[in-house]
Amino acid sequence: MVLATGTGPGNDGGPDSGANRTSQAYHDLRALILSGHYEPDSRLTESELTTQLQVSRGTIRSVLARLAQEGYVTAEANRSARTRSFSVDEAVEILETRAVMEAALAAKAAERATDTDIAAMTETCKRMWDWQVPGGREEYANLNRRFHEQVKRAARQATLTRFVDSLLYPLVMQQYRDADREQPRTDSVREHEAILAAIVTHNPEAAAAAMRHHLSSARRALQLKFTPPAD
Repeated sequence: MVLATGTGPGNDGGPDSGANRTSQAYHDLRALILSGHYEPDSRLTESELTTQLQVSRGTIRSVLARLAQEGYVTAEANRSARTRSFSVDEAVEILETRAVMEAALAAKAAERATDTDIAAMTETCKRMWDWQVPGGREEYANLNRRFHEQVKRAARQATLTRFVDSLLYPLVMQQYRDADREQPRTDSVREHEAILAAIVTHNPEAAAAAMRHHLSSARRALQLKFTPPAD
């Protein structure tokens, strides 16, 4: 993680420098969590984070409090926190909610996408094929996230987008992904292309169905195993 210039604890910038440092530290730590830099249920201590993010302990406390409020970490009493981990039931609920919301966004994208939106999504799908190779998983994952962001932008539906962005599905995906899989799922690009085709033809029903199918397939590829309830 590249830190912003001037975020060190001894920096005495203008009157807004404290707020700026806190905001930058929040975005840096949130990005580290979302990227999978920390394993689920990893302990985050103030002393380590002040060194890593080059900010004061007070700033770290503010950042951890905000991240705890948003659900990215769980706060502990001894001035530390842990990254979130999810039970299978919690994970499934989050992924089911994501499927409903992103299907609605795909339908809106089919109604509202511009030629520029479509060109961007088309280019992303083309690049996905280049990374359907052993060892291509991480770059493919970046392109996958880009495609879903492009669908959200094309939908131009701020309320739905805000709700989707508040879900913690990236953390669920990291926790339950198959760590031994080096190559993306074979059908994944075709699923994205089906979503794109429905958007290109401005067919909201087909776009929603294609998105639901894609996210359902992605969920089945995760290591989500239910434990039967006790008698």
